[in-house]
Amino acid sequence: MPGGKRVFCGLGIIALLISGCSSSELPKPTSEELEQVVQAAQNNLVYVKGGSFLLGDVGKPDGRYYTVLKDDNKPAIEVTLDSYSIGRYETTWHEFLIYLRDVERAEQYVQFREEPSSSIRDVRSDEDPLSPNYRLKPAKAPNYGEAEGYCQWLGEKLGLPISLPTESQWEYAARSRGKNVAYATNTGEIEKDPYLRRPIEYIDPSIPPTGNALSHSSNRTERRPVGSYPPNPLGLYDMTGNVAEWTRDWYQEDFYQHASKHNPEGPSAPPAPEDPQKVVRDWAGHGDHTGGTGTVFNRGGVPLDSSTNGFRCVVNHPDPVSRD
Repeated sequence: MPGGKRVFCGLGIIALLISGCSSSELPKPTSEELEQVVQAAQNNLVYVKGGSFLLGDVGKPDGRYYTVLKDDNKPAIEVTLDSYSIGRYETTWHEFLIYLRDVERAEQYVQFREEPSSSIRDVRSDEDPLSPNYRLKPAKAPNYGEAEGYCQWLGEKLGLPISLPTESQWEYAARSRGKNVAYATNTGEIEKDPYLRRPIEYIDPSIPPTGNALSHSSNRTERRPVGSYPPNPLGLYDMTGNVAEWTRDWYQEDFYQHASKHNPEGPSAPPAPEDPQKVVRDWAGHGDHTGGTGTVFNRGGVPLDSSTNGFRCVVNHPDPVSRD
């Protein structure tokens, strides 16, 4: 359509609406945009002092397990982690799309359709097409590779060893250095936002969040901006609720029986090459709660092409990261 607007429609992942551009013309971010994203990521790192803790379902005071439907997280094992730093927030759509534009892969996740004249010039996520707050909401990476790719890209920009967390790093931080709590909230318990218990898809931003976590069973329901609910005692937000999060470990059902006692990592290759899966944590981000599946102890394997999970990055260095 000569003179019309080309609209980029997300393939279940993102929607880019940019006036007068083709897929090969998606603009790379400006130096100012890059600096803002990289500097914010650096400033939002939280230092996690290493130590020993029980990895896995430690059980309730009465001896019962928190998770009763699965056995891949029990019995808990004592492990020791070196110090590291982790993102205070889940990676946002704004940050993630700056990365995709910088590495010139945004066009891989969009398709074209002709649209009558429009003044919209934003980049939006598909679950949030009308919200003015999309930039601050957690990104759902189109696949595992782009989540890990973002962390590596950020590491290159900062000159630091950055990756997705191991599942032991993720759980240690979620439990505020291994405390015996079932939820990564300010209280260790979960108080789901009652507004979001209704079967809605779009959140009215004029209604403020209540409770201490967002946990909705529908992946179509949009998420709150990161940091909308109180952090855990370590200062980390949304490690219970909002979105589930990728880790870098290959999923192995009996991993705890073979894990190293020092800085445990998953197997070096997928145990089932025909169905490779990475560990995803925070299943409360998918709305799961039956039988304790919404607790910080729950682990599950997810195919690499899953597009419903968020993520945050870690710096694999024992010293705190300086802030400029």
